[in-house]
Amino acid sequence: MNMKSNVLLVVAAAAASVGLLTFAAPPPGGDIATGAAQKAPAFANIDQWFNSRPLQLEALRGKVVLVDFWTYTCINCLNHLPYVKAWNEKYKDQGLVVVGVHTPEIAYEKSARNVQDAIDRLQIKHAVAQDNQYATWRAFDNQYWPAVYLIDKQGKIVYSHFGEGSYGATEKKIQALLAEQPPASPSPSPGT
Repeated sequence: MNMKSNVLLVVAAAAASVGLLTFAAPPPGGDIATGAAQKAPAFANIDQWFNSRPLQLEALRGKVVLVDFWTYTCINCLNHLPYVKAWNEKYKDQGLVVVGVHTPEIAYEKSARNVQDAIDRLQIKHAVAQDNQYATWRAFDNQYWPAVYLIDKQGKIVYSHFGEGSYGATEKKIQALLAEQPPASPSPSPGT
């Protein structure tokens, strides 16, 4: 090969590497436009609930719900967890409900005992749903650990973030959602 061919190969390899890195990065997430916001799916086929009775999203209308997909051996999840725990403590009395959906990456993470030990060790106080069959993961069309979805008081997903970071933006969205007025109840018709 001549020098020109070598240079072209190096440039092509570099371009391919950039392309792979670009496709491997999670989507940015963020606010979901009002018209595009969709009703949050139900928690599906949960194996076990920790720190809570079984929760139903329909019963949480009027609350802001933060759904956090995580697993206890994921370093990104562990780096992200202190923020989720802090939001739970700071905003739970203002109407925020945090639900960690533990969806395993590897077989031994399916053990309820291992999940409970991790919850104890990590001092997690919010509700944790064990999603061993990936039913809730699939219902949310999720692809990442960690992943945060914020559900408004009407039950619609209005914000998402994938991976670490954007903690300030996520907290501002929590605050804004908590400040919104709950949906008005329909008034009874006159004469009823």
